[in-house]
Amino acid sequence: MYTSLIGELCAAVGLPDVEHVLDTRAIEVEGFEVRLDHFDSDPEALYVNFHYGAVTAGRALTVFRLMLEANLLIYAQDQAQLGMDTDTGGIVLILRVPFADDVDGEALADLLSHYADHGRYWQQNIIESSDEMFEGIAAGEFVWLRA
Repeated sequence: MYTSLIGELCAAVGLPDVEHVLDTRAIEVEGFEVRLDHFDSDPEALYVNFHYGAVTAGRALTVFRLMLEANLLIYAQDQAQLGMDTDTGGIVLILRVPFADDVDGEALADLLSHYADHGRYWQQNIIESSDEMFEGIAAGEFVWLRA
């Protein structure tokens, strides 16, 4: 299922080299590095890892708290989780996509575009925000969680 779904995804988005995507297990989606993994321990699902960017020094603890709140309020319903890569300090969204009849290349492409939108939000409003804006978010002015 993994191989055929990746082939369908490549066809849907116009990537001609399916073998390269299967070999590297990676693509770029709207500027984000995305890993596409499949594990023998969970043969019924595809795992998608979005790399949203690195958190600047001094913000990691606050960003970690915001990610925890987002995990509880937003991503829990989507089989998704935000985390922090301890090696790079980057925000990573891990998404489990069960293989199902309604998941084809077009649906996966739409899902990847949807989470690229989330990544842009995290980059613009959390990672790259000015100190003043970041302090407002960290103080509890996070209407974004209800979006």
